[in-house]
Amino acid sequence: MSDKDWLDAVRWDAQGLVTAVVQEAGSGDVLMVAWMNRDALERTRELGEAVFWSRSRKRLWHKGEESGHVQKVESIRLDCDGDVLLLTVRQLGHEPPIACHTGRHSCFFRELQDGSWTSVAPVLKDPEDIYR
Repeated sequence: MSDKDWLDAVRWDAQGLVTAVVQEAGSGDVLMVAWMNRDALERTRELGEAVFWSRSRKRLWHKGEESGHVQKVESIRLDCDGDVLLLTVRQLGHEPPIACHTGRHSCFFRELQDGSWTSVAPVLKDPEDIYR
């Protein structure tokens, strides 16, 4: 058995990617959804910090490399179909924790209310102050 068998169990899409849902340990909040390729998943396991594949940058993206909002990984789970990962993390770098590039706790800050998307979570830190 190869030491990479755990990577072969993942059902990568045609682009070699898999969806990664990021959940905050403790609160259970879903912080964000991102993409991982084999290298990102291997690197995440090695570092114990979240590393994703940025489709816009077309490169590996170590969460927090610019913002300082690092995600320490507590567990990595694979769903029953093998095509979605769940990362349980401790969000670091700001108190209260910020995971979203908009300066909010979670990327899921808009809620459908009366037929329109309404922001239901405050900006914890101005993105202009995060990404200088």
